[in-house]
Amino acid sequence: MRYPPSILEDIKSRLPVSAVVGRRVKLQKAGREWKGLSPFNAERTPSFFVNDQKQAWFDFSSGRNGDIFTFLMEAEGLSFAEAIERLASEAGVVLPVATAETEQRERKRAGLHEAMVLAATYFREQLRGAKGREAREYCTGRGLVGAVAERFGIGYAPPDRYGLRDYLAGKDVPSEVMVEAGLLIQLDGEAVAYDRFRDRVMFPITDPRGRIIAFGGRALQKDAQAKYLNSPETPIFHKGGTLYNLDKARKPAHDAGTLFVVEGYVDAIALDRAGIGHVVAPLGTALTEDQLAMIWRLVPEPVLCFDGDKAGLRAAYRAIDVALPGLAPGKSLRFCFLPEGQDPDDLLRSRGPDALRQALEKPRPLVDVLFEREMARSPLETPEQRADCEKRLFGAVAQIGDEDLKRHYRQAMRERLQARFQPQRQDMRAGGRSAPRGRGRYGQGDSSAQMPLVASELLKRSPLFRSQTGILAREAALVLAMVHHPGLIEQEAETFAELLFDSGVARQIRAGLLDLAARGGAGAETRESLELALAGKGLAPAIRQLEEAAAAETWAGPGAAIDHVTAAWREAAHLHARQSFLHSEIDSVSLDFAVNGGEERFERLKALVQRREALLETE
Repeated sequence: MRYPPSILEDIKSRLPVSAVVGRRVKLQKAGREWKGLSPFNAERTPSFFVNDQKQAWFDFSSGRNGDIFTFLMEAEGLSFAEAIERLASEAGVVLPVATAETEQRERKRAGLHEAMVLAATYFREQLRGAKGREAREYCTGRGLVGAVAERFGIGYAPPDRYGLRDYLAGKDVPSEVMVEAGLLIQLDGEAVAYDRFRDRVMFPITDPRGRIIAFGGRALQKDAQAKYLNSPETPIFHKGGTLYNLDKARKPAHDAGTLFVVEGYVDAIALDRAGIGHVVAPLGTALTEDQLAMIWRLVPEPVLCFDGDKAGLRAAYRAIDVALPGLAPGKSLRFCFLPEGQDPDDLLRSRGPDALRQALEKPRPLVDVLFEREMARSPLETPEQRADCEKRLFGAVAQIGDEDLKRHYRQAMRERLQARFQPQRQDMRAGGRSAPRGRGRYGQGDSSAQMPLVASELLKRSPLFRSQTGILAREAALVLAMVHHPGLIEQEAETFAELLFDSGVARQIRAGLLDLAARGGAGAETRESLELALAGKGLAPAIRQLEEAAAAETWAGPGAAIDHVTAAWREAAHLHARQSFLHSEIDSVSLDFAVNGGEERFERLKALVQRREALLETE
């Protein structure tokens, strides 16, 4: 069947070319692209390149190029339909069944796009006409004239109740198409629909291909119920999955290696006027997961730019919560906060493009903004308040899905907490002042009151301060039990995903198992087929490493009864979680003791180590 272009675009937007090609070609990062040896010709020097931003691959040795569909057709000999079906399954896109209804639906979508183009023409004509005088004054004051107005298609919807309706009717656009496109409002009980946008400066909203799919209207009257009004949800427009200016920003973002995300379309135009074309904006709502996924497909570390007021901070904090589960090495956010009370358009008009560009030069990393968010949420004067703050902070960090990154975030937060809560003691040491003389352990003044207990270099090199290396038998068994007994994955997937593994091999196989489970292909597999699927991901050597490490853990073997394996796995997972917590606490107290010393810290450290040893004996 002929699949609609919207389906193909959806599949391509969900699957980076590097991920599809990378299964057959070993790719290496090369600037903003990927490179590798041609899969079509034998060669020693890489001439095969992949560009995720352009959604394309290029093989200069053979002269071939294309997208993810053509790659499967060229590399595996699939038909176009077969390539679509395979990639749609991987992307989680449901393909429509070829029916007269689907064909009619596609014709309707085409009709909606045509209606939007005609509406944009009408709005531009009205801006130039007699009724557009006040709108032209507004646009002049905002710098939305000339080439800027032409580039962004700015227009005007006059106050007429039926102006657009009559114009489109004269172009043979059916009334039901106008309503479905969101251009007219049809109230229940009323036979006649009327224009949705009236007395507003109009901004066309486009999809990634540059097609007009919606409008945003800025009211000219101060007492208007809504200052900004967007089109409603339609078959061609989904607000939470659309970014303003994305079609124009793609190439500049690729060239610059970054992307600015501002709060509204007027702000996006302001940055474009200042020479910063790599800018997009959500449509009057907080940044959504779908929008963030679209942004991350363009650049690894976009810059979110917010007004320098309380509303801007709230928007930034909401964006952090959306981003945390998706953070990964090389995939994060940075933040810019403009001077108090100003947005990009204000700054551009009051101080010029140089001031705006300068304000965007030094964005702050997400880790700093997250820390300051929790510090500012409540007073920090008592131990209870500080403990509550720490709990919130590490609770936020726990949302990060990538285990390696989560571990680094925990360490970063511990260091920041220590610096924030112990500034006076550090200042005293930096200034060379000693602590006040006190009474010793036996009631007499002694040197221990003047010289704080510190860790010697020998102690710092002891196992107390060293992390364990190699693959722990328990970690290996917890993962292998899932491989040998696929039915266990479905029962314990949530607990399995949250366990902290020191071994990169264990984390790698767990990621493969959870990926298969998410695609519906793990829990229902046999052990043999599951191992074959993991081998297809290149994980066979990793499995052998785990089998060697878990040789003594017979409970996880393939011959054990599932009831016994399940009970043993849950007990091992519980012990592992407790020990992971103790490891984390020991790391934190060790760092505190190494920097600040103190007998109390040393005793706390010894107690934690003893608890860990007791836990190992229990196991």
